[in-house]
Amino acid sequence: MVHAFDPEGTRLPIKIDATSNGEFAPRPIGAAATAANRLARLRTDEIARRLGLPRRRFLASASGAAATLLALNEAFAAAGRRGGFFAVPADAAYDPPLAEATLGGEEFIFDVQTHHVDPDGAWRSSGSGWNRSLSAFPQAACGEPDAVACFGRDDFLREIFLESDTDMAVLSMVPEAPERNPLSIEAAAASREAVAELRGNHRLLLHAPVHPQLPGSFERMERDAGEIGIAAWKTYTQWGPEGEGFFLDDEEHGIPFIEKGRSLGVPVFCMHKGLPFPGFDYRYSICRDVGPAARLFPDSTFIVYHSGYVSGAPEGPHDPDRTDGVDALITSLRENDIGPDGNVYAELGSTWRQVMRDPDEAAHLIGKLLRYVGEDRVLWGTDSIWYGSPQDQIQAFRTFQISEDFRERYGYPEITPGIRAKVFGLNAAKPYGIDPTEVRKRAQTDRIGRTRQAWQEAPDPSFMTYGPKTRREFLRLLQCTGGRPT
Repeated sequence: MVHAFDPEGTRLPIKIDATSNGEFAPRPIGAAATAANRLARLRTDEIARRLGLPRRRFLASASGAAATLLALNEAFAAAGRRGGFFAVPADAAYDPPLAEATLGGEEFIFDVQTHHVDPDGAWRSSGSGWNRSLSAFPQAACGEPDAVACFGRDDFLREIFLESDTDMAVLSMVPEAPERNPLSIEAAAASREAVAELRGNHRLLLHAPVHPQLPGSFERMERDAGEIGIAAWKTYTQWGPEGEGFFLDDEEHGIPFIEKGRSLGVPVFCMHKGLPFPGFDYRYSICRDVGPAARLFPDSTFIVYHSGYVSGAPEGPHDPDRTDGVDALITSLRENDIGPDGNVYAELGSTWRQVMRDPDEAAHLIGKLLRYVGEDRVLWGTDSIWYGSPQDQIQAFRTFQISEDFRERYGYPEITPGIRAKVFGLNAAKPYGIDPTEVRKRAQTDRIGRTRQAWQEAPDPSFMTYGPKTRREFLRLLQCTGGRPT
């Protein structure tokens, strides 16, 4: 892989930008975030000069990330965004040990939503528009002769397990028919085996994609559960072969799908909710059906990917009259008596990445989930590699705090180290059936852990993002896929 690692230091270590995961149109970052980025570049340049360091070297350090977060705080506060902030000591920008103590951590980090594609898969000769659509992503200019290789296993392993503190991950697939999917379940299993060969067989779990409207879907579920070995089912209720989705509690597709998964001994159901797909029926993207399904099947676990978040529709205090977004998830659970110790989990992939650029929205979203869904029911996910390394998301969440004013006004909890540890990985241990202590113990001695430790002594992060950054890039992507989302 040939990477332009930005030797001049033009990329900030905390990425506040418009990048999308390809499922929704990039949203302009707005005046406050634009000013925050501008100030962060100015501050980091000043501090690097004062310390006598090349800008790139400073930005690659923990102090570079700390200086960026401090600049974001300053700019957001000046713009009146005071609902949340990044709790970083001012001296951390000049004191590397202090910065490392603040931005580093010993949490078990389990990313339950990650992605890559298979550049050598049969889908490339299936007439799928994915060949062209992936070329529409900015990262396709990574230097490989084959642009699709820019999104393959090697980059996935580097971005997730080397350039971030992630200990464990779940590999997921995009919404597409099996023969056209850029990552087949077989290719995903091969990635799991590649990780296992690095003595990291404890690090990567698999979703099995299920589209219950497609013929043969239940037969594929039987094979995936029996021959492949999977940790959970992943479905996209808004996606359908003819543009028609389904509800989790409908008798034609949703209930039979859940019953089939339970009969196969895998009662963990992950569903994309929120981030509506252009060109598909909006109704199926909302969370109205989550509560009824969870009530019907109390012995099963339901993980709501993206937590129902809708990009471009800001989150505020819980509004029981709102019919979409995170509020719809909360209302669905409350109406069906699913409490904070219930069988529904809310996942943060893409969601945290979108709201961390607005401290007020971030405070409301995280605060609502912790209060109503429960501090034991919020799961860490990043939707990477579409956003590049998730390390900036990790560092931002490690330091994010809800303001005292918002906590008093809206009943949100303080984000304690204990809550962070739960969200980062401890909460996911239960539905995915893992022992975090054992995983971390083994991770310290496997080849991935040793390589990461050596890399951290002289880090050279790319600070790259992979997804579309502008509406033009997104529309080109949609055109290539015939209107289907990625």
